[in-house]
Amino acid sequence: MNFQRGKKHEEMELNLVPLIDVLLVIIIFLVVSTTFSRFSELKINLPTAEANSPDKKPNVINVSITAEGVYAINDNPLPNKSLESIIAALKNSAKGEKEIPVIINADAKCEHQSVINVMEASRQAGLTHITFSTKVN
Repeated sequence: MNFQRGKKHEEMELNLVPLIDVLLVIIIFLVVSTTFSRFSELKINLPTAEANSPDKKPNVINVSITAEGVYAINDNPLPNKSLESIIAALKNSAKGEKEIPVIINADAKCEHQSVINVMEASRQAGLTHITFSTKVN
């Protein structure tokens, strides 16, 4: 029942200003409370100790591969690129030891097959410890 026939009711409106204020306060709180720092390194102080330097270097076999596909084992270039010559040179450098690591120093632009040839020759020579050297930028 409407007893006030002549009066018009005001249209209801939703005031968005307080809602925007509350959302702005929440965004400011999140920005202030969030830390944007990244931990890129850990600062560790390692203990020191005096030790005798080893009398002899550990035996390693360095295999270098140039961009043109030329192989060198312990800085001695190989006469040809055949798998048999690589196997013979690796066996000669290993001197009968089986636990010597083979370090492959391959040029970034050399063929992938050249690296695979050295890995296969190492396997056939009985040298299973293979690692790759890289350059730090």
